[in-house]
Order: sequence, then C-alpha cells, then structure tokens
Amino acid sequence: MQNSEVEQLTNKLQGLINNLSPQSRRQLIRQIGNKLVQSQRQRIARQQNPDGSFYARRKQQKRTKTGRIKQLAMFKKLRTSRFLKTRINDKGVEIGFNSRAAKIASIHQYGKTGVVNSKIGLKVKYTQRELLGFSKTDKEMIEDLIIKQLSL
Repeated sequence: MQNSEVEQLTNKLQGLINNLSPQSRRQLIRQIGNKLVQSQRQRIARQQNPDGSFYARRKQQKRTKTGRIKQLAMFKKLRTSRFLKTRINDKGVEIGFNSRAAKIASIHQYGKTGVVNSKIGLKVKYTQRELLGFSKTDKEMIEDLIIKQLSL
C-alpha cells in the first residue's frame, strides 16, 4: 500500500480515535490488528493482491520436476503465525514478517532480484506479488471497527 493511502486513512480517522480513552484505544488497536492479520492471511491463501488481482504465476521450469510441489499455493508457510507477526503499541499496529521471512517477503512484495543459489551466485528477478497491503474491504472494516468502538 502506498504511503499516501495510509496517510489519507489516518487523517480521516485520527480525529475520531483521539476522542477515545487510552484503554479503549488499545482495545481498538488490538481488534484492528487481529482483523487485519486474519484478512492478510486469507488473502495470501487466495493468492490475491490487495487490489483483488491474482498473483502472477510461477515461471515455467526448464526441466519439469517430478511431483506436484510447484503446483501448490505460494507462501503457504509464510502466512502462518510463525512468520506473519503483529506488533501492537499505543500509537498503532504493525503487521509484517520476521527474520529471514521478511527478506523473502520483501523480494516478492516489491519484485526485486533474489539469490536462488548462493554457491554459484544464481540470481532471479521475481515478479511483484503484494503480500501485505490494505484492500478496499480492509479499509471499510477498520472504519466499521472505529465507529463500533465509538458507539460503546
């Protein structure tokens, strides 16, 4: 998601959030974080970018390998709670990957070049697959959670 989109959403909702007590704000941030992580995991499982388009398919191998591992969904382990983490503080929530998974996710998120085989220095340019980002339904869900919290 572009920084301008984050800023627009933040500016739109900041006035409403400032009216909440610190306890209510933490509760709201936790709810938003949990819902967003759930949404990101489901979207990665569906193999979709935040705009609703599907991920680019894997490149065809020069030699076909036996088995079906290349036909399975991409990022199956990357979307698990072991790698996809939520960090919550008083200012907001961060959703991202940790450790080596962050490097792998970054390569796919931005379509960078990654090292496939470090022994021979084989590098491959990956197509862009947005793993993390706000979809239209995510934005609506955040607005609904804020309005629901304000009505309590």
